[in-house]
Amino acid sequence: MTELRALEPRRMASAEDSDTPAVPFSIEAEQQLLGALLTNNDVYDSISRLIKPDHFYDPVHRRIFELCAERIVRNALASPVTIKAFMEHDAGLRDLGGPAYLARLAGAAVSAFAARDYARMIREFALRRELIGLGHEIAGRAAVMTVDDDAEEQIKTAEQTLYKLAEQGVAERGFQSFLQAVTGAVDAANAAYQRGGKLSGISTGLTDLDHKLGGLNKSDLLILAGRPSMGKTSLATNIAFNVAKAHRMGELPDGSRGTVEGGIVGFFSLEMSADQLAARILSEASEVPSEMIRRGELTEDEFRRFVEAANALQNCPLYIDDTPALPINQLAARARKLKRTMGLDVLIVDYLQLLRAATAKDSRVNEVSEITQGLKAIAKELNIPVIALSQLSRQVESREDKRPQLSDLRESGSIEQDADIVMFVFREEYYREREKPSDHDLDKMADWQKMMEQVHGKAEVIIGKQRHGPIGTVELSFEGRFTRFGNLERHHVQQWG
Repeated sequence: MTELRALEPRRMASAEDSDTPAVPFSIEAEQQLLGALLTNNDVYDSISRLIKPDHFYDPVHRRIFELCAERIVRNALASPVTIKAFMEHDAGLRDLGGPAYLARLAGAAVSAFAARDYARMIREFALRRELIGLGHEIAGRAAVMTVDDDAEEQIKTAEQTLYKLAEQGVAERGFQSFLQAVTGAVDAANAAYQRGGKLSGISTGLTDLDHKLGGLNKSDLLILAGRPSMGKTSLATNIAFNVAKAHRMGELPDGSRGTVEGGIVGFFSLEMSADQLAARILSEASEVPSEMIRRGELTEDEFRRFVEAANALQNCPLYIDDTPALPINQLAARARKLKRTMGLDVLIVDYLQLLRAATAKDSRVNEVSEITQGLKAIAKELNIPVIALSQLSRQVESREDKRPQLSDLRESGSIEQDADIVMFVFREEYYREREKPSDHDLDKMADWQKMMEQVHGKAEVIIGKQRHGPIGTVELSFEGRFTRFGNLERHHVQQWG
């Protein structure tokens, strides 16, 4: 046997005598790609982000590609001779003629320059096979009537599967080899290295916070909690604004276009209207006090700055959904649609306790558990950071030290368990203002004024849990007039846990 098995036409499975649709594949394209890879390992750099082992139709080809990829990633040679050592006892390869098949693959390769085109072709056929399988699955499931599987739930499941197929090129990931997992870890480390070793994720625009978190990282669920008037919504809008205004598109490592800086932000505002949220952001951008914007008491200069800020930010990629009392499954569907249509790099939910479970539960604790699990699932599925705001229980107010703790989270068990990061917003100035002594008590007034000078214009973000890093406290500046958090100008020393 001197020719490749399968150089005979097998681009599409035959369906002349059957009503079953043909299954699309191209054995020849797979052979040409593997031949080019075995001849020139540099080909892998141009196709690694485009094609995965699961895209190969032939199981033997799938195993050959995975072995080649594993050796190339480790800077080892992948050739017919080196791969032969790992596949001598492979039953599938034996049916094709044994290790000699590897040599014939390399010998029949036409050109390494066409490898990327072959990879696209293989991926295209793989996606079409997945679509055919998904269509059969949807039709079969819809034909069977069950009490606990209604049509609306089937639509959401189908949409979720289609989204995964569109984003990842495979409907269900299942188990993945360590090679695939470690490649993702190397990509994240490379992103941090390219940013000068500072951030692996998206910058919040707050230097000290970025330093402790490494930025906002993909698939992380971050809980931002605080008592009323601490400024958690303000901090969330500040971060949303900072990320969106820094957004820049460019060429990604795989050659496609995408976000290279900042990000596209989705903001679910279940408490405030979109107009109110926009006014807060414009207050920060124009440096016009938010209460003056609400009352319309603006000078000509302030109104001019306000309009200029609005014009400058009208194309800012920040999308707001202010639908109240959303069920978690609808929020997931809307987030999926936003990423598919406009793109999505960061999702913010204000706030967690205003979401509803998809189905009625026997207790609020179980509802919150479903919601937090759903938010974490969204972060992993869409591969984005999700920031969810959360209320704290009133027990904070009964303590002398008002700094929040993990135990202060409402229904804290599920929230603390599902979150990758839990942060608390705390402003001591808020509490000190309410301790103002009588004007007639001069000594106490002097002590109070001294204390107010120390805490004025400052805020703390207390990192109570971080799955991938240290806990501790980050000091920020806070300008109440513009509801704006910022970096402290002076150098300060922080204690880290």
